[in-house]
Amino acid sequence: MRDRRYPWMTEAAACVAALQFLTRLPVRANLTYTDDLFRRSTAYYPVVGAVVGSLVAAASWLLGMAVPAMPAAVIGLGVWVAVTGALHLDGLMDTADGLLSHRSRERMLEIMKDSRVGAMGVVAGVLVLLLKLSLLSTLIVYPHGWLALAIVAPVWSRWFVVWAIACWPPAREGEGLGALFTSVGRREGWAATGWAAALSLIAFFAFGLPWEAAVGFTVGLALLAGVLGYWLARAMAGKLGGLTGDTYGALIELVESALLLAAIAAVRM
Repeated sequence: MRDRRYPWMTEAAACVAALQFLTRLPVRANLTYTDDLFRRSTAYYPVVGAVVGSLVAAASWLLGMAVPAMPAAVIGLGVWVAVTGALHLDGLMDTADGLLSHRSRERMLEIMKDSRVGAMGVVAGVLVLLLKLSLLSTLIVYPHGWLALAIVAPVWSRWFVVWAIACWPPAREGEGLGALFTSVGRREGWAATGWAAALSLIAFFAFGLPWEAAVGFTVGLALLAGVLGYWLARAMAGKLGGLTGDTYGALIELVESALLLAAIAAVRM
């Protein structure tokens, strides 16, 4: 229930709920999870992305000063997976198993609910992890300011998921994670947009980028996340009749990997 006397407490609870839901960080707080709390928490998904990205960037940078780039990147990737509890990676693998089975809609949804991982899921998971490993190892040898990208990419991938929740219906009506967010709308999407833009600029400024580059990268990443995310979400929803908790995780993994890849390609031009 929303506390009208102390609105900041309501927002703090929503932010904590987002951290508890999307990470495995030891955030200790006894919250009563209601539809309203789930709805409000989505606005803080970019904040969760910033926390995850900051931990990954810090681990990679510190290790990069002591060991070569590749082992530092391996451990940095391990931090990335551990902080999220492989939640999004699991969603990616389940989504790959379902969508790449080329079965009927009902059968694809059944496959995605199966706790076992099939061949396509393993391939998708391994490829994404290898891509992230190579991207982290590349960022570590760049001037340390470019590690800001490791912070910002998770911000914008989680930003897009808020819009995906708001704009596409759940594939399983009344079931699964998608059913928890039926009340999420454009209001939460715009709130997440504000957080994502502010956090991106703060990260780039903190790492010493000039304001022109900070604004340019922020706008570019937002556009890329929106366009790529829209294409992926539309394709997934077209086959499944909507989105699920697994597809939300897949969108996070695919969008943040693509953002890092595109940013590094832009830096090298």
